[in-house]
Amino acid sequence: MTVDDRVDDEALVDEDEDPRPSGQRILIFSAAALAILLVGAAIGMLITLAVTDQTAANPGPDSVDVGFAQDMTTHHLQAVTMASWARDHTEDPTIKTLAFDIEGTQKAQVGMMAGYLDIWGQPESRPPGRQAMSWMSTNASGAHQHGSMPDHPGMQPGQLMPGMASQDELVQLRKKTGKDLDVYFLQLMIRHHEGGLSMAQYGQEHVQLAPLRNLARTIVTSQNGEVQYMKSLLAERGAQPLPGS
Repeated sequence: MTVDDRVDDEALVDEDEDPRPSGQRILIFSAAALAILLVGAAIGMLITLAVTDQTAANPGPDSVDVGFAQDMTTHHLQAVTMASWARDHTEDPTIKTLAFDIEGTQKAQVGMMAGYLDIWGQPESRPPGRQAMSWMSTNASGAHQHGSMPDHPGMQPGQLMPGMASQDELVQLRKKTGKDLDVYFLQLMIRHHEGGLSMAQYGQEHVQLAPLRNLARTIVTSQNGEVQYMKSLLAERGAQPLPGS
């Protein structure tokens, strides 16, 4: 008997000894084939999108799209920092779940904005010489337009964007424990969400790239809902939002 004959015989024995019915094996193979087709389709879609993005004109550094992505990234990252701390240090399961959700959602949104900035060849953070939220006074081409940023006129270099916590407030958050931590986290996050809404609202109306514009719209919807939920949690704990929230 040749080596090939022995291999063929062993293959037959293994197939006969397979305890799974032939129909089950066919189902498994069909599922695997379907998975391969889906992966191939996804890869094809990504390639198509990449080619489309490369052929489109990238927005400039002073455009609404780039400014929105950079400033909203900075704003989101502070929310991620606060939520991560609360998640790890609260003793309240409700606050832990809320913090976990905020952290995960805003990390994912930061990742999306970082991806577009990378494609456009732009840094993830606003350049040091550019005034915060200055893109809210420009049109799609980057030209300045007057009277378009009524909520936050004349922001000074180095000034925190609306809703952002100061370094002293972040230090205070880390010092608190128990109910005091939960209340202060809710207060800071309510103000943070409300402060970021002006950027998101402007973005959903003026950003040119459709997926990024849809992201701005998602931020408006989700953060409005979270603000109402956090205010109810704050009321349950006998506290009120910070002044100006």
